[in-house]
Amino acid sequence: MKKKLYKSISLVKKKIKNKEYYYYLEVPHFSILIPKIKDKFILVSQKRYAINKNTLEFPSGWIDKNEKSSKAAVRETYEETGYFSLKTPKRIINFYEEPGRLNSSVYVYYVNKLKKINKPEKGIKVHLLTKKQLLKSIKNKKFNNGTHIAAFFAYLNYSQIN
Repeated sequence: MKKKLYKSISLVKKKIKNKEYYYYLEVPHFSILIPKIKDKFILVSQKRYAINKNTLEFPSGWIDKNEKSSKAAVRETYEETGYFSLKTPKRIINFYEEPGRLNSSVYVYYVNKLKKINKPEKGIKVHLLTKKQLLKSIKNKKFNNGTHIAAFFAYLNYSQIN
């Protein structure tokens, strides 16, 4: 059984045994772009109502139907920050966001050639942080979205290899 909760979110009730059911959410896949200018990462902060806090995150968002994940990453970065990618982002990793309760995958990209051409989206503040500042923000729970932390550490691993 599937119950539509929102235009792109559904609650799925799946029978797993005779009288046992498992519930999960069907949600769109998700793209994250790790944008970097010189030695600073571009981050955004915005209110996250589920935890009632402002959080630091990389620009990110749902992938629209029939949209490529890399295009979604570039689009979301432009919408949220006003920075536009001047080259095709490099794909670092993709993984399941929360396979216990969500069916979505996360696609993580990196780019280091961007140009500021617009203002940030209303309600979003843009921040430029060094690697050291970003690591401190994780420790201080300012940058505390688990998916984005995983994306950052995947980037650090990628940057050591490449």
